[in-house]
Parts: sequence; C-alpha cells; structure tokens
Amino acid sequence: MVRTASASTSAGPTLAVVAREAGVSVPTASKVVNGREDVAPETRRRVAEALDRLGYVRRPRFDTARAPRLVDLVVHSLERSRSGAVLHGVEEAAYGAGLEVVVSADLNRPRSGPQEEPRPAGGLLDRFVVRGTSGVLFNLAGLTAAQHAWLGQHRIPYVMIDPAVEPPPGVASVGAANWQGGVTATEHLLRLGHERIAVVAGRRRTLCGDARVAGYRSALASAGVRHRPEYVRHAGFDRAAARRRMRELLDLPVPPTAVFVCSDAMALGAYEALGERGLTVPRDMSVVGFDDLPEARWVTPALTTVRQPLSEMAATALRLLLLMMDGHRPESTRTELSTRLVERASTAAPHIAQGGPTGGVPRRPSSARRPAPGRVPAPLRAAP
Repeated sequence: MVRTASASTSAGPTLAVVAREAGVSVPTASKVVNGREDVAPETRRRVAEALDRLGYVRRPRFDTARAPRLVDLVVHSLERSRSGAVLHGVEEAAYGAGLEVVVSADLNRPRSGPQEEPRPAGGLLDRFVVRGTSGVLFNLAGLTAAQHAWLGQHRIPYVMIDPAVEPPPGVASVGAANWQGGVTATEHLLRLGHERIAVVAGRRRTLCGDARVAGYRSALASAGVRHRPEYVRHAGFDRAAARRRMRELLDLPVPPTAVFVCSDAMALGAYEALGERGLTVPRDMSVVGFDDLPEARWVTPALTTVRQPLSEMAATALRLLLLMMDGHRPESTRTELSTRLVERASTAAPHIAQGGPTGGVPRRPSSARRPAPGRVPAPLRAAP
C-alpha cells in the first residue's frame, strides 16, 4: 500500500513550523506537502518556499529502488481512434525502456453524457504524486496555467503531444509539420487541375488549425490561383459542423470542385453532405483529408489524406520524456515530424460538365426531394 507522510524527520522542522512560516494553516501546508492541487497558486508558492527555506524533508512515498518507473499518459478520450494510435506509440517505446504506463482520460472531460459533471482535475494530478509518477505525457488540447504551475512546482517532467495552443516557454511538445501538410494537400489538388479549391478548417487560433490553412493559402499563392475567402470554412474539427460547412460550400453561386478537409473525421462529414445532394466522390467533388486514421481506409471511396504520424509522435514524446526524467534538458522544446500524402480514391481531375465550365458541380434543384431528417444517406460511390 502506498503511504504518505506529512511529518518531517525528527531532526527537521515540524509541519506546524512550516505552516507558521508560510502564514497558512497546518492542513493547508499538509495539502502542499502531499501533492494536493486544491491550493491557490500563491499559497502553494509560499509554502514551497518555506519548505525549502526551513529544510523540511519529505519521506519517499514508495520504494524507488524496487518499483519500476511509472509514466502517465493523459488523452482526450479513450473512444477515439487517434487516441489508439497515440497509445500504440507510447506502449511500444515504453516497453523498450522498461517503463510502466498508466492511461487516463481528459482532466476536464465529462464522464459520459452532457449532464454529467466534469472530473475534478485535482484528483488526477494529485494521483501523479501519490503513485510516484516519474513523468507525464499529455495528448490534450492544452493545460490551464494552474495545471502547468502545479506540474512545475512538483518537479514532474512532462511533454505535450500535438497541443492545440502554444505551451508556455520551456514546456516540451511534439507535433506534426501541419503547414507543410496543408501545402501538400493543396498542391495535390492543383496538380490534378483543380483551381476552385475550398478548405474546411478546424478551430481558429490553434497551432494545427491555423498552420494547415496557412499551408493551403501558400500553395494557392505559389500556383498563382486566386484565393477566395468564401471558400474558407471553419468547423472546429467536428464532423456534424463539417457536414454543415460542406452544404454551405455547395450552395455558393460558384461552388468548389475540390475541398481540403483538415481532419479525417471532418472529411466523413463532408462525404455525408455530398451524399445528401446525390453527388459522388471524386467525380463531382475531390476530397482530401488530414490524419490518416483507420476511417480513411474504411470509407467508400477510400480517402486521400495527409498522414500525420501519431504513433511516431507519441513514441518521440516518450523518448524525450525519458531524457527529461534522467535529468537532461531537451535541445529544443518543439519537435515536429514530417507529414506525407497518402493517395487513395477520393481525388481525380475536375469533371468536364457538358456545355458548362470545367469542374462544374451540378446544383441541386430547390424542388428536389431531400432525405428524411435523421436518415443516413447511402454510401458514396467512386465514379466509374
């Protein structure tokens, strides 16, 4: 059984002395000593300084000579296929290094339905200390400032895998070459002869979302193709929102002939919107995704996509964390791995409509019958 101690050795100051020095109660000082997170950052700082100043000695919480080193992996959701790819990469690297891995879901994600209360973040962070975690990998959109401060104060090394926002200075992260991926996807469509190329982007003001759109715009500019602001739609990496954005693109006076969708999950939403209109991929619309998740191979027609090396990113993050656990500082706090295009069946040259311009997408008559609400459209078929 793991045991914690809130009293120092007989030669050192008592916890009451530390509490008096820091100007807090003994229970509050005990929370800081035992790694609890439910303490205000300023209070935690004062107690930590008092502990160091007075030379308070904390007993080890477990037998470090006998216990294997433990690493925590915190993912957004255990239900997503991208989390499976991350877990695979971490497990492979951890096995080779002789590490134990504990996997947990998002610090703040609801337990099940929308009516459930979020998990208390402090509970998970507290357990890092209690079970003697040697380091943590976070595959989350980001951490709060308080969570970053907590990890720093407890001297727990950690690495962010594909964070959505720029981590604070000094925090290590591993991601993908998102800008180059956006360039690659758009250049592929340009080579096929498309000029009316739209993008269904992820979240605004995120590292990957902004970089992929910037790559798309850069490729258009390099090819001398006019950028159309109405062709840029944001769907927040949500499949249902991507379906709505694809409908909006189809309803434009001059709809696109191809679309770069900035995640495979959103590309499935785009497929659904095209199926609702009776359009086929790639005859009526070429589609490129981003991620290369298993779903990209299962959908019909198989999705051309930019491969984001999630397993390799996770393994790289674990190896970086291992160096930090051994007391080494990384040469660079940001590591990016290359992306590459995986060509499948969802892209082709623009279809030449009889009597119309190249790449004309047929407009659905307003009187045409729409699918019943909630009805799943038939799977899309590749054009002969």
